[in-house]
Amino acid sequence: MPTQLAKVIERLTSGDGSHATEIQGLMLHRLSAPSQPVPGILCASLCVVAQGRKHVRLGDEIYRYDPEQFLLVSADMPIESHVVTASRESPYLSLSLELDHAMVCELAAQLPMRETSAPSAAIAVSPIEPALLDALTRLVMLASSARDRAVLAPLVAREITYRLLTSAQGPRLKQMALGDGSTQRILRALRWLREHFTEPVRVETLAREARLSPSAFHQHFKSVTSMSPLQYQKQLRLHEARRLMLSDHLDAAEASFRVGYESPSQFSREYRRLFGAPPRQDVEVVRSAPLATKDRRRSRVALRA
Repeated sequence: MPTQLAKVIERLTSGDGSHATEIQGLMLHRLSAPSQPVPGILCASLCVVAQGRKHVRLGDEIYRYDPEQFLLVSADMPIESHVVTASRESPYLSLSLELDHAMVCELAAQLPMRETSAPSAAIAVSPIEPALLDALTRLVMLASSARDRAVLAPLVAREITYRLLTSAQGPRLKQMALGDGSTQRILRALRWLREHFTEPVRVETLAREARLSPSAFHQHFKSVTSMSPLQYQKQLRLHEARRLMLSDHLDAAEASFRVGYESPSQFSREYRRLFGAPPRQDVEVVRSAPLATKDRRRSRVALRA
């Protein structure tokens, strides 16, 4: 039987695709058939499947979740998502809610929590508790209530943040928000990479930014992101090049130079490896899809978040 959350999402989504709501950071998703693996940038957010199943790959790690779990992402990550269970009769239905960093910091500072200095992966899956599911259902219901939304949605979003901080993933989320442990230092390096991804990068420079030795930095970076700093930078470059070709109509050579590549042939090889087709062919396929414009806008927002 569909949950109340699934019923509400199905009512609010008229067709396949990702649907923005009037609530800040809340997106609803619907798909009537399993998807191919799709690369993208996933910003710091809470992701919940109300109906169906989904896999998310980060580096060599695969995270599987369904209506019994939630996916928590504590930093912007280049991932590959794959809806594995969906049909016209029982469509895949889900939501994603961007984390409000200021709210996380405020609430985390008020809650006693076990401290840990060990770096945590930026993505985790946990069982979803009834109280969190109830709060999420109420938030989605507010998306269609103009009268109540302005007053109640911020309060429910605050409750959701509290539920996350008091869940099994609370310490992970607190690492994202507070302190100066190794995870917080890696997050600073990730922010630096997102702001300077077009520039040549040396691990020594990033380690200095994180105030860690190069060997400790490399180890902690992989613990958080499941990839090396250079792999992370490469994926940022390729996603931004794809956005430039789709939204600004640049050709592959110009886009590759804009994001820091010196060799168009190397760019084309690495692009095909990530997106499954050469740049021109991939862009033509995405442009021909009904959701191309919406996907391009979301890609730009995620990369800059």
